[in-house]
Amino acid sequence: MRKEKWDEIIIGIVGPLLLLILVLLFPFPIEIINALTVQPVADFSIHIPVWRMLFEPIFGPLLFFNRAVDPLREIPIAILWMLFLYSGYRLMQLKTLPSKSLKRKKLIKMFGDIPLLLAVGFAFFLVMLFIPLPNNTIVNNSKNDILVTTHSHTEYSHDGLTTQKNMWEWHKRNGFDAFFITDHANYNKTMEFSRQQRDNKFPLTPMVMVGQEHSGSNHMSLLGLDGSFQTMEQPDSTIVKLTHNNGGAVIINHWFDGKGKEKEFYKELGADGFEIENVGKELYYDRTLFQELKQYCEENELIMVGGLDYHGYGRVCAIWNAFTIPNWYAMDPKAKVRSIVEILRDRDQSKLKILMYRDRPSYKGIPLLLSPPVTIINYFRSLNGYQVASWMMWWAILQLLLKFKKIKNLDCVNALPIWGALSSLFMLVLGVFYYRRGQALQGYTKLYTEYSTLLYIIGGVFLLYSGMVIYYRFVRKNENT
Repeated sequence: MRKEKWDEIIIGIVGPLLLLILVLLFPFPIEIINALTVQPVADFSIHIPVWRMLFEPIFGPLLFFNRAVDPLREIPIAILWMLFLYSGYRLMQLKTLPSKSLKRKKLIKMFGDIPLLLAVGFAFFLVMLFIPLPNNTIVNNSKNDILVTTHSHTEYSHDGLTTQKNMWEWHKRNGFDAFFITDHANYNKTMEFSRQQRDNKFPLTPMVMVGQEHSGSNHMSLLGLDGSFQTMEQPDSTIVKLTHNNGGAVIINHWFDGKGKEKEFYKELGADGFEIENVGKELYYDRTLFQELKQYCEENELIMVGGLDYHGYGRVCAIWNAFTIPNWYAMDPKAKVRSIVEILRDRDQSKLKILMYRDRPSYKGIPLLLSPPVTIINYFRSLNGYQVASWMMWWAILQLLLKFKKIKNLDCVNALPIWGALSSLFMLVLGVFYYRRGQALQGYTKLYTEYSTLLYIIGGVFLLYSGMVIYYRFVRKNENT
């Protein structure tokens, strides 16, 4: 049998075999856990749509990297791994070339491809962080628990990148019954949006509730606001009193970041509790600090919540607060808000569970440089049978396509300039969209304008480079021949 035939057989078998070994011998099933006990919760599970599983090799790795412990650092490292593997593959190909001149030409071409790969990698980075992906959704099988977000931001916050309607649709898609919008230094726009919902301009589920994130000595969520007071330039003590006097609750956000004052300070202010987890940290911030804060809250009867902290970009949904509220669906909107705020104000932890999505073990002690391959391994460990079948199907389709001579002999690297140009155009289109939103929201946020400027510069440079490569490799080459 020819060596090439053996190579095809080995390649066709090794990939599926490694996948089966990881899934069968080292599985890590996806679970919904209680963040305070780190134990699975029986009444909640995950639903993965059939169409999502059908395209698992496309969406699955993107979502898994999106949930990385620190995606802003891990995804760029993954792009560097891509460059490293590509360069290694091209250097191995050089050994088969008969002359030094051919090797030199291929080497120059390889270096010329690196900026194109960077353009493609940066486009994937943008997709993973700024484009809402088809996430696995939570299934609530409990009788009396409803799912609530206590921390989220729209484009009326200086750090948000999503419309109020898109925020509502996102929460509906992710299985929530209600959510607070906690834009920075502004809750009037949220009140307008909430009134529209009460006036039946759009459905009442999930229910929009009014809050605000106040940036004092530490960020704090003011929940259940009714428009009775202004927060601008008020000290922390006044903010807490005004919120309480008007029936609201005060939660200290992501205190474990270490940017605020001691936890005792916020207890003396009268805060109702702390975020014990935040979607930007999850179970991976210092567990000693976690236990310290948890013990302090328990000893001082302070409520603990999970901060989704969704801004319209970044990590997909991974935290839910499950409030135990019987007869929720029979209540009117005011009673619903009051029932949630009362649990927070009463600091009744027995009626509030913090649910978290766990699909990988802790990364403690793993160097950042090694995190991408570890993430890939853990991704395959988390797959169920249908997802494995999807990978097998697409792997078989790829093997069949490679048997066709034209496809088999096609040098896919030649398509890199095209992919680079398409990636650059995607950046520019996203930049145009952000610019237009920024113009419409002047006075509320500068984030759209800042990001659009960066996208114009980066996308423009990559597009110019891709165009030059396309000209020299295709247009000029055809003219010379």
